[in-house]
Amino acid sequence: MFSQLKARFGAPLSVGVVALIAVWLIGMVILPQLLMVDYSFKPNLLPSEIGSDKDRYTLENYATLFGNTIHLTIFFKTIWSSVLVTFLTLFVSYPLAFYLAKVATPKQAALCLLLLLIPFWINEILRTFSWYIILAYKGPLNALLLGLGFIDRPIRFLSGDGGVLIGMVYAYILFMIFPIYNAIESLDGNQIKAARNLGAGWIRTHYRVIVPHAKPGIATGCIMTFMLAAGSYAVPALLGSPGSRWFTQIIYNWFFEGGDWNQGAAYAFLLLVICIGFIGLVMKVFKVGLGDIAR
Repeated sequence: MFSQLKARFGAPLSVGVVALIAVWLIGMVILPQLLMVDYSFKPNLLPSEIGSDKDRYTLENYATLFGNTIHLTIFFKTIWSSVLVTFLTLFVSYPLAFYLAKVATPKQAALCLLLLLIPFWINEILRTFSWYIILAYKGPLNALLLGLGFIDRPIRFLSGDGGVLIGMVYAYILFMIFPIYNAIESLDGNQIKAARNLGAGWIRTHYRVIVPHAKPGIATGCIMTFMLAAGSYAVPALLGSPGSRWFTQIIYNWFFEGGDWNQGAAYAFLLLVICIGFIGLVMKVFKVGLGDIAR
């Protein structure tokens, strides 16, 4: 990387760019994570107790999670729901990405991309709250379904996790579409034509030609969507029912309502470990490396 920057911009500018990247990584990523880990292994103490015999490393904060059935259930539900959000987003995004990359004309693709981007010029809270209005018991969706005669009485879309799943798919769809779109766009169209001329149907063409080429983009989209879904707070807080909590809400409560940063750090670190494990699993399943994803 440094040699490429040096060849393009010269040594002084390259050193400055690398130094800025290093400062950003160390100051904004590495050090906060290390501090979080340090907090997670220490008990929550009064200021007067810091430095005393009680100020020692312990696993009590982690034992709290595994000893609390409710929190543990919410933890696993959050992981499973994040995986489901990832698959739903992939299911919706892949056809759109293929259409934009290989079917639509440049003008059509530009228009579709603009229509996808415009809603994201609005704050995430407002976009999520719009789904709260749409999915409400007396909201526009129920009114439309009642008017068309599809249902006899309104449906409570926000009574479970359904509203959260819909909101998350909508909130993170661009993080899935763009990596897949970039990967498919680089595929030579002659390969698709050759497969079709040799008698392959569209399903076989996608399975044998397009998907293998788009694996890095699919892996990148899945990783980004899963991590955003697992770490989301606003969407489940607005669209989730009282009985449908997300693990990030518990972490928030430990930090800002319970005032126990050490316990919150332990919960947050466990969630981070799961996210890192998911990244490794996706890379293994799709047989891609960090270099492939970075492209």
